[in-house]
Amino acid sequence: MADPKGFLTHGREVARSRPVGERVRDWNEVLVPGSLLPIISEQAGRCMDCGIPFCHNGCPLGNLIPEWNDYAYRDRWAEASERLHATNNFPEFTGRLCPAPCESACVLGINQSPVTIKNVEVTIIDKAWDNGTVKPRPPERLSGRTVAVIGSGPAGLAAAQQLTRAGHTVAVYERADRVGGLLRYGIPEFKMEKRHINRRIEQMRAEGTRFRTGVEIGRDLTATDLRKRYDAVVIAAGATTARDLPVPGRELNGVHQAMEYLPLANKVQEGDHVTPPISAEGKHVIVIGGGDTGADCVGTAHRQGAASVTQLEIMPRPGDDRNPVAQPWPTFPLLYKVTSAHEEGGRRVYSVSTTHFEGDEDGNVQWLHLVEVEFADGRLNRKPGTERRIPAQLVTLAMGFTGTDRDNGLVEQFGLELDERGNIARDADFRTNVPGVFVAGDAGRGQSLIVWAIAEGRSAAHAVDRHLTGASDLPAPIRPTDRSLTV
Repeated sequence: MADPKGFLTHGREVARSRPVGERVRDWNEVLVPGSLLPIISEQAGRCMDCGIPFCHNGCPLGNLIPEWNDYAYRDRWAEASERLHATNNFPEFTGRLCPAPCESACVLGINQSPVTIKNVEVTIIDKAWDNGTVKPRPPERLSGRTVAVIGSGPAGLAAAQQLTRAGHTVAVYERADRVGGLLRYGIPEFKMEKRHINRRIEQMRAEGTRFRTGVEIGRDLTATDLRKRYDAVVIAAGATTARDLPVPGRELNGVHQAMEYLPLANKVQEGDHVTPPISAEGKHVIVIGGGDTGADCVGTAHRQGAASVTQLEIMPRPGDDRNPVAQPWPTFPLLYKVTSAHEEGGRRVYSVSTTHFEGDEDGNVQWLHLVEVEFADGRLNRKPGTERRIPAQLVTLAMGFTGTDRDNGLVEQFGLELDERGNIARDADFRTNVPGVFVAGDAGRGQSLIVWAIAEGRSAAHAVDRHLTGASDLPAPIRPTDRSLTV
């Protein structure tokens, strides 16, 4: 183990964030640049190198956490990077965006604060890029087989990189104008600067992966044509159908899905707009939904100069500490979480439900009417006498996603079967009902975490490689039926 007494002599320290007054005036990442490195060695030294490292199970990727903690403690950064990349294609993404279920499963977390696994991970990969140890790994020879990957989110990119390195000729189709999926247009710049995506895409291009942007399968290119061109197809199109809120006034101007609002702010950072077509500037903003997407809307509204920001959640406020009965270690607990966006201001209101929107004579939303709710006998009940209205000139709906897009014809043209949850059905080897067509990530799993997406992309690549060649040396961290203790 790194330091036999590390967990006794050092407490948990995490990365420092820039002052709120500074960071809300720009779109740069919120962490203080370089603040992690001075503390990482002793933080990695807190890892106990457990005989049974439950953090492995907490992470769907099966990251070799004690091994790269030991290397980080000893300043052996090249070896740490090699161990990190052994299980994860894109640790710079997960190190910034993952909610770190590995930390919830850390054995030290039974009676102390867990190891800062996520901070160690992002330090290792950032140093690897800075030191030039992340290099293209093109295949030694080509297989002569071709694969199309639909979608360039984390699942699609992971599948494409693995299959390219196995020697197949891979083309990634993305309907947006840039590669990255929701990493590009769903995640705000202040959570992950897009330069991290750009340099990884350049690595993949150098390895031989081809990218086709602005092409929507089902509309611009039919499923039949795609199957004729390629020996196998991996569908990693995500679960992009947003859950709606069918209440009176939903049609008013100023009520938008989160994924209508957030991409426009990112496009400003890409240079496509001077100002976003949908802006929170000077407006009373309401965010409906208490999850990470809602928090992204909160942080974006702050940076656009909102007059006020209120986030609504229908569920009760989670507790500050793990419930040892309902959510025992090492499961991933539902806790009250304060993100960087919440630190920047705004109000969070729990146990409320929207009844309707009210607008002005020009059809613009002005008020949101809500009522307090409570759960009793398994039902959600309104509390009489708690109705009220709050000012709302911009409303974003961030209530999750219900499945893959059904409007572009992709599902119908391929003839894909769906499961009971509305996701694309697949067997234990990620195969759909259509021969040669596989599915990975949220399109088959439903809305989930970035680590699950990467793990499914890697595993689907193993299945495709075996389908094309009869065997595969690619790792297969999970099967579609796997459910970790944490998620």
